Amino acid sequence: MGKHLIAPSILSADFGHLQRDIEMINSSEADWLHVDVMDGNFVPNISFGPDIVKVMHSGCRLPLDVHLMIEKPERYIDVFATAGSSNLSVHAEACTHLHRTIQQIRDAGMNPGVAINPHTPVNVLEDVLEELSLVILMSVNPGFGGQKFIYRTLHKIQMLREMIDMRNLSVKIEVDGGVGLQNAEAILQAGADILVAGNSVFKSDNPHLAIYSLKNLGIQGLYAS
Repeated sequence: MGKHLIAPSILSADFGHLQRDIEMINSSEADWLHVDVMDGNFVPNISFGPDIVKVMHSGCRLPLDVHLMIEKPERYIDVFATAGSSNLSVHAEACTHLHRTIQQIRDAGMNPGVAINPHTPVNVLEDVLEELSLVILMSVNPGFGGQKFIYRTLHKIQMLREMIDMRNLSVKIEVDGGVGLQNAEAILQAGADILVAGNSVFKSDNPHLAIYSLKNLGIQGLYAS
């Protein structure tokens, strides 16, 4: 049984020294590099496009965990596949035809994921859960780093864990927003598999140590694989 996964969020990196920070991730105990793509419409911020993701892919030795916080994400599936995404997650709230979009992601050769915002109940995933590789539970309102963790998310993790286990699925639960050493243990105990960590890694005095500490909490990720 494997341990939980750590996915540092590049949104919190120093963009003036992006390659340096990616090299730090390469040499750390991180498992994935989490990349938040924002369009200024679905969320009130603009971040990266596929060209920047392609640059990240060329420098990063870890799988790119790309999270599209954009409207009409189905228009961009192929370009993010070409850019080097390993996982591609879309927001349930942004997709008119969610099942079709999930199929497009898998057909493009990526692991499909669906993200849901803090106000969205987990039962919105009821009819697509079998099609997914991962679910991202937003534990802050998406758009900006550095926000405080919404503790109601712990209950949502537990509910989603029960849904996955009842169907004997291998879908991973990823938690994104306000994650750090102050709450990581509770998040894993609730049933999460993957911790997305932004400010708690890149804004720390020792990012390497921050990743190591999150990876080695002493808890086996009970549901990770």
